[in-house]
Amino acid sequence: MKAKVLFFGPLQDVTGFSQEEIELRDGETLDELWRAYQRRYPRLDKMAASVFAAVNQQAGEWSRGLQDGDEIAFMPPVSGGGGDDFYVITRAPIIAGDWVGRLKRPESGAVVVFEGVVRNHSRGRQVLFLNYEAYEPMALAKMEEIAREARQELELDGLGIVHRVGRVGLGETSVVVVVTAAHREAAFGACRYVVDRLKQAVPIWKKEHFADGAEWVESEGQFGPRLDA
Repeated sequence: MKAKVLFFGPLQDVTGFSQEEIELRDGETLDELWRAYQRRYPRLDKMAASVFAAVNQQAGEWSRGLQDGDEIAFMPPVSGGGGDDFYVITRAPIIAGDWVGRLKRPESGAVVVFEGVVRNHSRGRQVLFLNYEAYEPMALAKMEEIAREARQELELDGLGIVHRVGRVGLGETSVVVVVTAAHREAAFGACRYVVDRLKQAVPIWKKEHFADGAEWVESEGQFGPRLDA
């Protein structure tokens, strides 16, 4: 079986190419293919936590079995932000500590982290998993706008927002907000403000999957459920 593999952004710098055709083993999964590239290019190890993949232009589960003729893309997260601040949308698992480390500085006396985690119940029903969908370019712009609003009111050293899209399992992190400041009052205030505004203004939609069906969750702000829910 043959497949085309694409690399984007800084992943190209590591591999030295943007695409290649490869031979697949029978039953090879997306995760196994990625691990083969990690062995081939050890510098990919440092990027593994934030890489996501697509198969035939659709977000791919790492356990997915690959087929003859597949087009596989490995990509860094879509991100924005200037200076030390960051705004990221990713399909990879979020490890909060990795992102905290990007903002901690000697001058910061306070680091406040909000970590939103998928719980096993909602409105009296058992949740199996969630799916998040985003209009990514606009979502990133809104994240940056919210950060500017927080900075206008409070003295902050750094601010970062990371949000998952795609399928997110129980106990997994769906969103992380990190704020650093000289003093705790500013850090706590900014973190609460950003979390509240994210729910109101950023075009990210959540679908809850239950044992007996699935429902899109209505937004608290201007972005409501999908029309085809």
